[in-house]
Amino acid sequence: MTTGAVADGPASGRTALLSLVVPFFNEETVLEEFHRRVSAVLDGLGMQAEMVFVDDGSRDASVAVLERLRQNDPRIGILQLSRNFGKEVALTAGLDHAKGDAVIVIDADLQDPPELIPDLVAKWREGYDVIYAQRIVRRGETWLKKATARGFYRLMTFFGDVPLPENVGDFRLLSRRATNAVCSLRERHRFMKGVFTWIGYRQVAVPFDRDPRHSGVTKWNYGRLIKLAIEGLTSFTIAPLRFATYTGLIAAIFAFLYGVEIVLYTLLFGRDLPGYPSLIVVVLMLGGLQLFAIGLIGEYIGRIFNETKNRPLYLIDRYTQPDTGREERPAA
Repeated sequence: MTTGAVADGPASGRTALLSLVVPFFNEETVLEEFHRRVSAVLDGLGMQAEMVFVDDGSRDASVAVLERLRQNDPRIGILQLSRNFGKEVALTAGLDHAKGDAVIVIDADLQDPPELIPDLVAKWREGYDVIYAQRIVRRGETWLKKATARGFYRLMTFFGDVPLPENVGDFRLLSRRATNAVCSLRERHRFMKGVFTWIGYRQVAVPFDRDPRHSGVTKWNYGRLIKLAIEGLTSFTIAPLRFATYTGLIAAIFAFLYGVEIVLYTLLFGRDLPGYPSLIVVVLMLGGLQLFAIGLIGEYIGRIFNETKNRPLYLIDRYTQPDTGREERPAA
């Protein structure tokens, strides 16, 4: 194999370093149990490891919990952002600071089991660059959330330029060259599931059963999920703009045919059609389609506006680096 797994692994004469990137927001009730389970897994891997916890502006005692845990485990690094930038940006910040030959992205809520990490590492050692955990069973989720998630993945597959694997979240392992590729993409409106797929390289799935949250409540309400879905659609396809174009064209054709019908009816029967209700319906329909198209255009223009400002993706308040004995990031 010629992937980063071999070039950066034990064959290069040193012990491979595994990085865990853990973005979190107000997770004080679960971090201690998360660390216990992750540490047990890492201790059995026979690899150097670091854990980069990214605090996305938490307002609870999450950072204090991590600082207490770090006293006995110097592998913990705490990257505190200056405010809440959102999970996608927090995840990017963690990848920017991960030094590992392989990097695992995992949430702190324990829905994604840390015990699956050895399976991901095994696939990495086989030469794969992106190993994503694919949910077979989704415990602790309502039927509505499952149905909307299924609909979203199918929508992205139908409209998107790069089909997304279904029932796959952020839980995955990236080789060093895959991590470098992801970090090179700096767009402001980020949909990381799409970015992970877009970079290509050798990708493979590892199936697992997803558990309910260990404690606390999810930070993803339906409003945020809808916003994320819009980010995904507008970041990886212009299909919504094409949809608006085709819809307008179809509406124009129907309006033309309806106008021809009115003219012919008047010429043949010598009187106008009584069409006030139908006229109102057509006017409202066309007005709605126009507003919908303007809204779609506005979404894309807004993204262009945000990109042209060229602001940094995030700002760091403080970074307590993990102690791994590895100073330099490996080459791609």
